[in-house]
Amino acid sequence: MQKPKVPDIVVGRLPLYLRALSQMKSEGKRVTSSQELGERLGISSAQIRKDLSQFGGFGKQGTGYNIAYLADQLKTILKVDRVWDVALIGVGDLGRAVANYGGFLHRGFRIVAVFDNDPAKIGSRIGSFIVEDATNLVTSIRSKAIKVAMIAVSQVDAQAVTDRLVEAGVLGILCYAPISIAVPSHVKVQYIDPVVHLQRMTYHLP
Repeated sequence: MQKPKVPDIVVGRLPLYLRALSQMKSEGKRVTSSQELGERLGISSAQIRKDLSQFGGFGKQGTGYNIAYLADQLKTILKVDRVWDVALIGVGDLGRAVANYGGFLHRGFRIVAVFDNDPAKIGSRIGSFIVEDATNLVTSIRSKAIKVAMIAVSQVDAQAVTDRLVEAGVLGILCYAPISIAVPSHVKVQYIDPVVHLQRMTYHLP
């Protein structure tokens, strides 16, 4: 029997719960409640309980949630109880910042390959990475069996890069380019566009 599909909006809140639990754990806390989680995240306790119930029972009435246990369960659900190798395409100002960011590894991701098409950047070093020629992107990604990629290229180049990533067997793409990219149904895409979030925020300002 096929399990019911969990709405993507629910899945999108799970990393927020995991982040809050990780913060609590670092503070030395051992137990929390949906009320406390909700206060930290600005989400109602009822919504949190409803979201978690989609995946089973993780707490007990009156005793709350064991933080370490719930965090481990969410890591398993999100499949970040392992480390995913990631390719980064584009090492302009944004790409360099992403390559040098140290917060990926302890949250389940490890950049292992960096690409660009600028001859002045190919072969240069960014942190611990040597920039590879984007011409070899498909072959290199296939050889490393990379399934996740981040695109930090211009919107003009984003779709062409996406097509090559799909050809290379990538199944998940995080896109920083301010454009919607077309992918086959089996490939999942997430977007990071600060302007969209700024525009959403200013709607609420007086």
